[in-house]
Amino acid sequence: MGFIKSGKVKKIYDAGNNELEFVFTDNISVFDCIIPSMIPRKGETLCRTTAFWFEELKKNNIKNHFIELTAPDKMRVRKVDVIRDYDKINEKTLNYLIPLEVIARYYVAGSLYRKVKAGKISASWLGFEEDHKVKYGDRLPVPFIECTTKLEEYDRELSDEEAIKMAGLSKEEFKNIKSTIIKIDEIIAKTIEKNNLIHVDGKKEFAFDENRNLIVIDGFGTADEDRFWDMAEYEKGNIVELSKEFVRQHYIDIGFKEKLDKAREAGEEIPKIPPLPDDLIEKTSRLYIDMYEKLTGEVF
Repeated sequence: MGFIKSGKVKKIYDAGNNELEFVFTDNISVFDCIIPSMIPRKGETLCRTTAFWFEELKKNNIKNHFIELTAPDKMRVRKVDVIRDYDKINEKTLNYLIPLEVIARYYVAGSLYRKVKAGKISASWLGFEEDHKVKYGDRLPVPFIECTTKLEEYDRELSDEEAIKMAGLSKEEFKNIKSTIIKIDEIIAKTIEKNNLIHVDGKKEFAFDENRNLIVIDGFGTADEDRFWDMAEYEKGNIVELSKEFVRQHYIDIGFKEKLDKAREAGEEIPKIPPLPDDLIEKTSRLYIDMYEKLTGEVF
């Protein structure tokens, strides 16, 4: 089996027969930076949670690239081409990774809230009345879907027009991506509500197969790619984060995020991200195990 590359969380191998093997590591990343701390059992929880959701998609006739689990932290998936030169992608290209990350948001949280606070996004843009004062935790009147790059050094935000052009999509195909995301997130929300969870937002990735059918790839519905809140606490007016948001917040609180943003904007060398304190490593490991059980309904 030939090694292909290491991502922020996974190692990818060519398994032959037009298949890849994903090996989920215990790495953790925030803001496109890999933290120099390992989170015990994280890789296994992500792999098993991802496999659970792919099986749910199959039950609902949503095409995806998952084949099978080969170990608790490994899975086989169908291979598609990765085309880094956007000029070589068009509406006739087949069997390729769509070079976008597509984020669907249902509540005001995380980076969306930071943009609202900074005045970069208005209430009316989110579907609220113009005079609405947007608060953290507000449920959005309509889903807010946005795209970033997938294959660049760090994620770059794109307008819908830029995303369509970059990924070689027709407007109808882009519309289908959005409607597929909504359908998937409805499955997630319905599945997890019995375990007292709210699905706040999440990222999806896609490809086209050899017949240019849309397929879901990579991973989704985990504490890495998605944000979840405790439903009972939310109904009392409290926000209890059940994702790695507290890890992101740690690096915001210590000033790393601000330094990182300034360096990227200035085109300067990226600062090294410091390791997590031991107590946060333990808290994070417990979170991933707990979330596996709450998301899948299975015992870890």
